[in-house]
Amino acid sequence: MPKFGVNLLLWADKFDRETADLIPKVAEMGFDGVEIPIFDPDTVDIPYTQALLKDTGLETIGCNIMAGDRNPIDEDPAIRENGRTYLKRTIEIVAELGADTLVGPMYSAVGKLVGRGRNQQEWDWCVEGLQDVCEFGGKHGVTLASEPLNRFETYFVNIAADAVKLCEAVDSPYFKVHLDTFHMNIEEKNQADAIIATGDFLHHIHCCENDRGTPGTGLVDWDGVFGALAKVNYDRWLVIESFTPAVKEIAAATCIWRDIAPSAESLAIDGLAFLKQKAAQYL
Repeated sequence: MPKFGVNLLLWADKFDRETADLIPKVAEMGFDGVEIPIFDPDTVDIPYTQALLKDTGLETIGCNIMAGDRNPIDEDPAIRENGRTYLKRTIEIVAELGADTLVGPMYSAVGKLVGRGRNQQEWDWCVEGLQDVCEFGGKHGVTLASEPLNRFETYFVNIAADAVKLCEAVDSPYFKVHLDTFHMNIEEKNQADAIIATGDFLHHIHCCENDRGTPGTGLVDWDGVFGALAKVNYDRWLVIESFTPAVKEIAAATCIWRDIAPSAESLAIDGLAFLKQKAAQYL
């Protein structure tokens, strides 16, 4: 049976001591774990977060964001190295919090578009950097799971097949695939087929509707998704990742201009109930 989590970006644009105080709230909602956005490692209060996780019994997952000053495929080697440094520090934090997984689009700067597809030089830089980072992750017992994003957010990896191709190139047991139903709804021909083709590389799932709203209220083919998860014997995390206009910086970055649910709380609670029902039906 999979475990159920929610990303704290639903309520906050960073992870600091104040955001950590959301952990008991997430536990009360009935989630098994919390996904922590480690965008700035310096804001993470590790002992405080460790105590909250211990008190609530929640598990955790880390998620990353690559920015322009830490872009793994930038022409500037100093910027590429900064990306490695950031990912390694994030891995250390994930391990200190007792987690074994870091997820997200760790291959290029989110939001950077250059008017073309990726080239071979960028691919080589990415593979080289990730091989180094995954070796570091292995020493800390942390697996990285790379998330394809839609074409409006990145030009580097948009579909599951390319995420698998990147895994094959990196060739590390600590590098896997993270799929997100929102991005898949835009880019994949068939979400179920993409999940099945990802197979053993699949390590993490973000659950979100086509409008980033509550799972089960939109166009995502959830029966196809869960049927495919059953075929690949998926038993890891199902994490709700969504955003609201109330968190202005994240709303601006993700183009959330209207309410897509009555509240962040209702999105989390109703989405969890739906995912549990589907999991019970299929998994």
